[in-house]
Amino acid sequence: MTDTSEARSADGAAQGARQSGLSRLMRYVPMIAPVLLWAVPCVVLLHAGQHWPLPVTLGGTALFVIGLVVMPLAMVRGHGRRQQDRAAVVGDTLLGASWVLFTWSVLLGVLLRLALTVTGVGDGQSRARIVGYVVLGVAAVLLAWGYHEASRVPRVRQVDVQLPRLGPGLDGTRVALITDTHYGPLDRTRWSERVCETVNSLEADLVCHTGDIADGTAERRRAQAVPLGTMRATRARVYVTGNHEYYSEAQGWVDLMDELGWEPLRNRHLLVERGGDTLVVAGVDDVTAESSGLAGHRAHLAGALDGADPDLPVLLLAHQPKFVDRAAAGGVDLQLSGHTHGGQIWPFHHLVRIDQPTVAGLSRHGTRTLLYTSRGTGFWGPPFRVFAPSEITLLVLRSPQRAQP
Repeated sequence: MTDTSEARSADGAAQGARQSGLSRLMRYVPMIAPVLLWAVPCVVLLHAGQHWPLPVTLGGTALFVIGLVVMPLAMVRGHGRRQQDRAAVVGDTLLGASWVLFTWSVLLGVLLRLALTVTGVGDGQSRARIVGYVVLGVAAVLLAWGYHEASRVPRVRQVDVQLPRLGPGLDGTRVALITDTHYGPLDRTRWSERVCETVNSLEADLVCHTGDIADGTAERRRAQAVPLGTMRATRARVYVTGNHEYYSEAQGWVDLMDELGWEPLRNRHLLVERGGDTLVVAGVDDVTAESSGLAGHRAHLAGALDGADPDLPVLLLAHQPKFVDRAAAGGVDLQLSGHTHGGQIWPFHHLVRIDQPTVAGLSRHGTRTLLYTSRGTGFWGPPFRVFAPSEITLLVLRSPQRAQP
């Protein structure tokens, strides 16, 4: 007969060993990933049987080596202590370009070459060169298109959301959602102004920003954020912190949003009344807040709902979708989140799904709670969006008791 305490000890030891091994592996990822991102395209484009002239091979290889060296150095200088914007732009752009090249080198390097071989097109050298030309062409098109997608003012995505507990007086309430504006090294003041103009055209009752306003302190990115003060709502403008605020003096962002006329919902709520019915609009700090060391910053749903009538419907702002487990346990009707960017550059969304329950769109969690995850209004880091378009969301709340036409 097996001693259960010994079995538990053995299981615990095995689990601890697995976690220790994973932790050791994760320490090497920052060193391994850049090498893979640059080495794989280099091999596929230059050293997989193409037999290019020697100057082409040497020159191309040198470019990949330069990219491998410059990218991490630029990112450290841009996002580390020095916070050099020009270095950040160079590093972020190289990161995005290398990710696209890596992705399509892997996909086309295997699938296209296999298709060419099966169909008997050319010899080994010609097939290798065809793959190289196609990879470069696809990458160039996607990067140009991705830059345009990241730079433009997001399209408005309208979604009707029926909430069973929503009173008929609140039927048709218009909620505009922006998130992850990520004002940063590239000056996007004019872009910010145009986003505000678009939101104002929606004539929303409630305007929400679910965090990650910027990369950098409020003082440093103030010019890009100031247009947010021009956004209009008939009832309220509300804001919660994202994880990036906690990389750059979060309290400064809370203070600036308050100065611009927004309501920072730091673990508290307000009431929106319309047509004789009431909606609780609550917000929590980002889940990373407590580890930031800032006094009083933490994600505290009970505090956010303290004093609210439990029979009223609740709209919750929480930056990260994974907070929805707590929201569902707390009886929240609708959670609005961002954070994922929809993956931003395909197929990165598969990695996002490891950490978050959803990547984009409306989803149900538990018996009552709905979650809407925005793909984000801006972009982080690489100035590209590939198969993950940005959005300004207009959620129209619907009551099952609304008057029928």
